[in-house]
Amino acid sequence: MTAQRQASVDGFHTPSADVVDELRSRVTGDLLDVVVDLDSGRGCRVRDLRDGTEYLDMTMYFSSAPLGHGHPGLHTSEFEAELVRAARTKPANPDFATVQQARFVETLRRVFGDPQLSRLFLIEGGGPAVENALKVAFDWKTKHNARRGVAVRGSRALHLEWAFHGRTGYTMSLTNTDPRKVRDYPKFDWPRVPSPAVVPGEDWEDPELLPAERAAVRAAEAALDRYRDEIACFVYEPVQGEGGDRHLRPAFLREMQRLCREHDVLTVADEVQSGGGITGRPWAHQALGLEPDLLAFGKRLQVCGVLGGRKVEEIPDNAFREPSRISSTWGGSLVDMVRATRILEVVESEGLLDNAARMGELLLSELRGLQAEYPGLIGSARGRGLMAAVDFPDGRLRDRVVELAREHHRTIFLPSGPRSLRWRPALSVRPDELTDAVTALRKTLAELS
Repeated sequence: MTAQRQASVDGFHTPSADVVDELRSRVTGDLLDVVVDLDSGRGCRVRDLRDGTEYLDMTMYFSSAPLGHGHPGLHTSEFEAELVRAARTKPANPDFATVQQARFVETLRRVFGDPQLSRLFLIEGGGPAVENALKVAFDWKTKHNARRGVAVRGSRALHLEWAFHGRTGYTMSLTNTDPRKVRDYPKFDWPRVPSPAVVPGEDWEDPELLPAERAAVRAAEAALDRYRDEIACFVYEPVQGEGGDRHLRPAFLREMQRLCREHDVLTVADEVQSGGGITGRPWAHQALGLEPDLLAFGKRLQVCGVLGGRKVEEIPDNAFREPSRISSTWGGSLVDMVRATRILEVVESEGLLDNAARMGELLLSELRGLQAEYPGLIGSARGRGLMAAVDFPDGRLRDRVVELAREHHRTIFLPSGPRSLRWRPALSVRPDELTDAVTALRKTLAELS
């Protein structure tokens, strides 16, 4: 590293070699032993600032870097000038209009919009996005009950096992993956039903419910009968990412949607992880034939928030329209909106949704081939677009694979659920990057076998 480059790193009196230890000693987190070089990454490869070591990155900062590292579309002088302009102050976006926010909203609607979800609420953080979707649903159900002369608050959310919806106040009552994430925190006793996930295969489009799906629907019916007018919404992830990349079949989710409509319950699609193009569609629910009333988004979109419509609009003074019913000081970051606008433009101009679909097919084919080579080590290869995963016999072996792949083969993977390894490459990923990552995993499995 040049002296000039070293000086730029050492401006805060911490040598780059000590950055990880310094942060670990002061900041809560699970830091990898990598110091990201923000100036030299390219595609799915990220470089360690300390010694120039290059890693193949299949994480993309937990899937929040849709263009990968160093994409030329994010290095234009016009874009960088707009970033600086937006960064000089931090406007209260819900109350003070800017051209930058308007441009983001217009671009979002053009590239990823749904005419049936015309209401938009913005905030920072996926958990707060889901939280506000719940608030919209509680508000809606209570007002809906009042219009029918029913003096009952809509105060419960129906949800699934193995769900992760965040770590905020309401969402902790829904999250039930790793017990450490919610243990000992006060929670609401909201109805939870089984999650009949499957590995997508021949029966994926079968309209008949599987036995586990029928059992889950019966549990939902029992909850709706027990709580009747109290249940405001059913919250689901089309793919349960944190729970272990668990895929829910279209037939099951459509039946849950039908049941909710029958009981005047809103459906809330939590697409913080599965939305934003990773499945090859703007939103994962679209390929399943679903029509959610509310949609929570984040990660690849840079800005988090809620899209709403359909049954929500049956109440004229719904929470989107009633002043100050839902709000926050910042309403998302203007800098994030500028970056998101540019990312959406690149996704549109470079056809990255189609790329995600094509590269997802390649990745799944490679993973199935690897599964055939090492049937005792990995299984259940699955994916929709670039949201892919494989399973290991247990979590300890999976964690060892993640460690060896990084240390021996300079490839970074993420765990998922109790024993899964997830893939979250950039929407712009190239075939050679995927095959190189599969090769790294193959070499790791060879060491272990």
